[in-house]
Amino acid sequence: MSYSAPLKEMLFVLQDVAGVDDVASIPGFEDYGYDTAAAVLEESAKFCNEVVAPLNWDGDQQPSSLKDGVVTTTPGFKEAFKQFGEAGWQGVIHPTEFGGQGFPKVIATACSEMLHAANMSFALCPMLTDGAIEAMLTAASDELKQLYIPKMVSGEWTGTMNLTEPQAGSDLAAVRTRAEPQGDGTYKVFGTKIFITYGEHDMAENIIHLVLARCPGAPEGVKGISLFVVPKFLVNADGSLGERNDAHCVSIEHKLGIKASPTAVLQFGDHGGAIGYLVGEENRGLEYMFIMMNAARFAVGMQGIAIADRAYQKAVQYAKDRTQSKDLAGSEGPVAIIHHPDVKRMLMTMRAYTEGARAMAYVAAAASDQAHFSPDESVRQSNLALYEYLVPIVKGFSTEMSVDVASLGVQVHGGMGFIEETGAAQFYRDARILPIYEGTTAIQANDLIGRKTYRDGGKVAKQIAQLIQATEAELAKSHTPAAQAMLKHLSAARVSFESVVDYVVANFKSDTKNVFAGSVAYLRLAGLLVSGWQMARALIVAEQKLNDDSEFFSAKIATARFYAEYLLSQVPGAAASVLEGGAAVNSLSAEQF
Repeated sequence: MSYSAPLKEMLFVLQDVAGVDDVASIPGFEDYGYDTAAAVLEESAKFCNEVVAPLNWDGDQQPSSLKDGVVTTTPGFKEAFKQFGEAGWQGVIHPTEFGGQGFPKVIATACSEMLHAANMSFALCPMLTDGAIEAMLTAASDELKQLYIPKMVSGEWTGTMNLTEPQAGSDLAAVRTRAEPQGDGTYKVFGTKIFITYGEHDMAENIIHLVLARCPGAPEGVKGISLFVVPKFLVNADGSLGERNDAHCVSIEHKLGIKASPTAVLQFGDHGGAIGYLVGEENRGLEYMFIMMNAARFAVGMQGIAIADRAYQKAVQYAKDRTQSKDLAGSEGPVAIIHHPDVKRMLMTMRAYTEGARAMAYVAAAASDQAHFSPDESVRQSNLALYEYLVPIVKGFSTEMSVDVASLGVQVHGGMGFIEETGAAQFYRDARILPIYEGTTAIQANDLIGRKTYRDGGKVAKQIAQLIQATEAELAKSHTPAAQAMLKHLSAARVSFESVVDYVVANFKSDTKNVFAGSVAYLRLAGLLVSGWQMARALIVAEQKLNDDSEFFSAKIATARFYAEYLLSQVPGAAASVLEGGAAVNSLSAEQF
């Protein structure tokens, strides 16, 4: 079985949880309500299901290869990417003035999920191009924008982000790539960048590298980093391609997963200097790159949700087809394993995690739209605060969740899951990078605990708790077993969350290491809670609409109840590890390990 985009589920979340019609009330977005979303998602699903998904297995078996500095991608990728660009999918979220379609993020996010679920290795190229476009839109000169962005939006050119160096992984203060001004507005860039996704490939005419580097006399640390556009081929004033720039791929990595996506080591300036163009002002590069990194972090969270859904679909199909053992309630012969309670438990866990994380991410995307485009300043500010709080959770929680879900997918297959030919193992291997790149889970958790919780004294976190309390009040009006179970566990989880927020704010300065020892547990706790809150909101709608589509909405209600009793119920335990466990984490000396 290949991939089938869960259109009905996505459209339900867009309409009844994320509020796509509220986004469409923003001036400029009037044409982008539910009906448009439904039409766009249907076309996106068709493209992803029919063109991109069939290449996923091929990419794993025939990865990208490097010969004489040239990277050749998996057969079929180049043609599929050409179709992707020509159909306008690269430009979905980007401004119409540069040839994009100007869709709100909430609709583009659903399209992105489909693409990553269909083929994560393929989707990484447009994902990073999106980030590069966003950084340039924010900080580049009008001249650079006009020269580069239209061709990137059209898919004729692609983009990369070049941060990491051999000695500078997550610590960008250690970046040593240098940029020397030439007196004519250009710079010569020298240095090595590693782990550059699609840093070299054959799918586009040109590759636009966004590179972090230091100018002469720049301050040490992160305050001395600048951002440069360094194209693979220089671009003439009329937009035509000029000579090859001094930026070359010297190797590509051999990886556990996402094998079709070439991860390049790029060498800048080995033959006299790579020509680069300053983006914005000198020494503000990290500030600009954070725009790209934030976009990428949210997108990686969507990758986690996408791969989880793909693994779930695969596991359900296998569980329906595979017969093994008699039914516990009695049967004449072996039954499909989907009838066994523990297989149902695993599938329900996969389903609940995926649906909860999807709803949280779509809500975050809608908040981003309101934050950037609402005419009301107070609406913009409150939604920006919500979105920024949620980004590390969407990234960290959804990616960790995806590894668990993909692992369960292998387990549902039993021994066959460990055999590559069934395909379940590929999702597990592909998912494993997600909690690592674009900032490890610990980096997301440190951001959540420091910048997003301590810095404002827990204000945004407490506002979220108040919104959850309002949902609890709605649940209390329903006396169904599902609503009562959700009320019980959502309330207990929210109280645990508030106690953790209070602990972080009170002890951040005086007991820093012990507070940070609980940072990942805090992130997981917050992810479980916010996803569970969205499942609660979905449950309320599903009970109201049950008679409209009893099969769909009864499944939604059952999944929400499972989420409450199996996943939300874990929050108090996670809270205890934050509140009580810091000293234990830090108790052994380095020598004792």
